[in-house]
Amino acid sequence: MYNKGLYNDWVPKPVQLLLIVLLLAVVMPLGGVYTGNISYLVSGTGAMTEYFMWANYATTIGMGACMPIVLRLKMRFKVRDKMAVLLVLLGLLSYIDGTTTQPMIFVFTSLFIGFLKMMVTIELFLPLMMMIGNRGMFYGLFYTFVLVMNQVAAYYAVVVSIHYNWQHFYLIAAVSCFILALIHWIFMHDKYFALKVPLHYIDWMSIMLFVSTFMFSAYVFSFGKQQDWWNSKNIMNASMAAFISFALLVIRQFTLKRPYLSFKIFKKNNVQHGLFMLLFLGMFLGTTTLQNTFAVGVLGYDQLTNAGLNMLMIPGIILAGIIAVFWFKKEIPLKMYIFSGFSAMMGYALIMYFSMVLEFNYENWYLPMFLKGYGMCSLFISVWFYTLDKLEMEDMLAAIGLVLVWRTFLAVGVFSALYSWFQYRFQITAVGDLAVYIDGMTVTPQTLAANMKTLQLNAIIIASKKIFGYIILVGFGVLLYIITHHFGRERFQYLRFMRVLGGKSVIARRRLRERKKLLEEIKDAAGPAV
Repeated sequence: MYNKGLYNDWVPKPVQLLLIVLLLAVVMPLGGVYTGNISYLVSGTGAMTEYFMWANYATTIGMGACMPIVLRLKMRFKVRDKMAVLLVLLGLLSYIDGTTTQPMIFVFTSLFIGFLKMMVTIELFLPLMMMIGNRGMFYGLFYTFVLVMNQVAAYYAVVVSIHYNWQHFYLIAAVSCFILALIHWIFMHDKYFALKVPLHYIDWMSIMLFVSTFMFSAYVFSFGKQQDWWNSKNIMNASMAAFISFALLVIRQFTLKRPYLSFKIFKKNNVQHGLFMLLFLGMFLGTTTLQNTFAVGVLGYDQLTNAGLNMLMIPGIILAGIIAVFWFKKEIPLKMYIFSGFSAMMGYALIMYFSMVLEFNYENWYLPMFLKGYGMCSLFISVWFYTLDKLEMEDMLAAIGLVLVWRTFLAVGVFSALYSWFQYRFQITAVGDLAVYIDGMTVTPQTLAANMKTLQLNAIIIASKKIFGYIILVGFGVLLYIITHHFGRERFQYLRFMRVLGGKSVIARRRLRERKKLLEEIKDAAGPAV
């Protein structure tokens, strides 16, 4: 027998919803590395920060690698068996992270956590979509919940690391996964989702090439600054390996009867423009590097205070979700909602450009972080909705892994690496410019140390302001592009009777809608992968 739900019929609907929300709250923030406590991982393991940045990217790469085959994996196994095994494996991987001191173990466990996490979360999307019904409203509620949980998890990872140590949070995550596995073994039904399909059609070689392409790229983005970019033999070799792996991956897809990836959707206008907007979303999200440098390096915040800054984004995230639900319920065109998201990001950049001074108070963070939270959530919802709109399920599932990696890893990773490099270069230039004002008359041996510290802090601020200035200039161009783009609106409207004369009868359209409804449910479930 088949059952498209998750739980036994005797489980009340409110309890089912509670279990789904609980599962999302635990699994979605799960990762091999939590950005808030990276400094504690560095001090506890003695490894460089770059290893944990690499591990953080690996989680997204694992999710992208699983995406093209997630539907086949969903239909191959019984729901209860698969969910229980996956939760136990996620708990074991978290336990391994909490008991190891080897940085490369974090990298590999993060990759597998991302892969397994996607298999779990795809099971939760379909029931939620059926409850909510509207795809846009589902995106609004889902992204709001997930982004809020990510900020909360990052904050409490720091709290636990301070009061106990960094290992305890991984152990808490592991125990939570084991408890959820036991609960879902009791409440879930023991049936297949649909017709059982074989796994031998999956091309594991393509998955290996996909992973190697982006893992080598992640190595370049993570270690580029530390190893001086193209002056490093390791960086050059990793770049060549990434390029060769991607070339082999593309070639292999044209030789397979059932390709792992499809590149058809990248010819569509909305996908091309969506990827373009996701790139500039990465430009704004990459400013987290500059924000952390300013907060920790200049203002002297500890890790808990710095993690608390991300909690200030939660009101903006919730507001963006509420507006999204209203927007999609009323079926208002997306243009102005996307414009409001990029405008909020521009507001964040403008405030940081004009407000970054040594006397910056904690209260000054409220407005920019609110705008950043609103911009991030609204753009995650609207741009992702627009990018995947009107795509056939087969083509979308075969390419969404690339789109996911582009949005969450490549766009953010490229700009984060660029900002780190430019900040270093601009800081050297700023020190040279400020040195003009230092001589024996203004700086005595007794005041040298204090003056040099102030000079260094001002150099960091100057470098950050210069980068924010360039971001603002590009941002005005992005706003101009958004306000002039058509966003799929038909340039010419035809009368309804002309369409009927063309052969599209009411009955034919009704049957087409019914046929697409099931495909849309599965397709929309794949969309909100984070």
